[in-house]
Amino acid sequence: MDNTAFSRSVGKRTKVDFAYQMKDLVDIYCRDADIIRLVVDNLNIHHPAALYEVFAPPEARRIIQKLEFHYTLKHASCLNQVEIELSVLSRQCLERRIGDRSCLELEIASWEQQRNHQRASVNWRFKTTDAHVKLYQIKYALLSNYLIQQLKPLALAMSLV
Repeated sequence: MDNTAFSRSVGKRTKVDFAYQMKDLVDIYCRDADIIRLVVDNLNIHHPAALYEVFAPPEARRIIQKLEFHYTLKHASCLNQVEIELSVLSRQCLERRIGDRSCLELEIASWEQQRNHQRASVNWRFKTTDAHVKLYQIKYALLSNYLIQQLKPLALAMSLV
């Protein structure tokens, strides 16, 4: 599995931009790949239908056949690999003023090349079992606080008797 990153600066985030990025991904960046697994958020433009709105049906179908869409959970942006990568990009490359768009594109391209050369990827450390333990701890703490709040009046009433 190849975890290669690709980035492009676009003026807006539109279905047209997304469709052309997917076309470039299939035709230029990953032309030898049998299947390209995309991890995308639930933004309304990140959908195969966007390609049908931009390209003729045979061209859209050709592109979509090489793409496998995986959507992040709607309310789990902390798990979103793209957001993590953007955070790394921001910290490593964009923490200063960049004068114009062409300079920005050169900076991002240089960062992207270095990151791909290092074969950098997201290292998940939070496992499902850890999530279950954390969830249990939170539920226990909430239940304990609830019981304490419910029992306070009873304890107070008993102390008055």
